[in-house]
Amino acid sequence: MENNLEKYKNTEGCPVRNVLDRLGDKWSILIIITLGEAGTLRFNQLSHSIGDISQKMLTVTLKNLEADGLVSRKIFPQVPPRVEYTLTPVGETLLNPILTLSEWALNNMPSILASRKQYLNQ
Repeated sequence: MENNLEKYKNTEGCPVRNVLDRLGDKWSILIIITLGEAGTLRFNQLSHSIGDISQKMLTVTLKNLEADGLVSRKIFPQVPPRVEYTLTPVGETLLNPILTLSEWALNNMPSILASRKQYLNQ
């Protein structure tokens, strides 16, 4: 058993830590879910769909997801420039696990909130 756990020891080389570090921010998963449901969206459409994300944070998060090969960005040469975002094939493979986690969170949130409340009242 111990030998199997060695794969998590190397901080820089651990794929789990690496991916969760990138996706564990406040916005990445919401962006992936939104693009997965909508297909292709322009920047403002994506911003309005998510709601309370700042333009700067949306830009930074999209650049990170693009750098990881999860989101593609297409620029149309027109005035004003039109930019569209969509999930890449690799990003699409991440959609089902994220939707499963999202469904789990929705189903278990009442229990989690009750547990937190009970813990705080101890």
